[in-house]
Amino acid sequence: MAEAKPNLQLDPETQDIETAAPESGMDGQEDPLAAFEAEIAGLIAERDEMRDRMMRALADAENSRKRAEKDRRDAQLYGGARIARDMLPVYDNLSRALAAATEETRTAAAGLVEGVELTLRELTNILVKHGVERISPVEGDMFDPHLHQAMFEAPVPGTRAGQIIQVMAEGFMLHDQLLRPAQVGVSSTPAGN
Repeated sequence: MAEAKPNLQLDPETQDIETAAPESGMDGQEDPLAAFEAEIAGLIAERDEMRDRMMRALADAENSRKRAEKDRRDAQLYGGARIARDMLPVYDNLSRALAAATEETRTAAAGLVEGVELTLRELTNILVKHGVERISPVEGDMFDPHLHQAMFEAPVPGTRAGQIIQVMAEGFMLHDQLLRPAQVGVSSTPAGN
């Protein structure tokens, strides 16, 4: 094995000959500059990794904040959907009671009919106050599967296929969410009849 020779250099200031620091691998010592550069490279890599982790954590926190805000907004808008949906049969029953009242009944039990009308009006006002809107199709409207539920189809002369021929129950929306579709009968009359 060859013995490493000292590296002799002329010092420019003193004009003396000096032994330069051995390079990496000589005499088992590393070049301090190379070690310093390696340490800097390691620190830069660690910094970049930490920056990446911090940016991901910030993005996760922002996504969580947005998700929580959306959940809060949805709860505020649609939190009453269950109770509103449960109140719809009450609305239907009051509407049916008024529709069944004949002129004779209205005369004989005017106070009772008026009480049912006031109760239905109050229920409607409360539903509207909380963002519930009625879907009230009329005969002749076209069937919309996003708002209506076809309960039956029947060929009816003088109508086109897809026209509503009977409304059995009104539908309801809570803001932009369908609570219950309007229940309708739809014409199946082929075109040209």
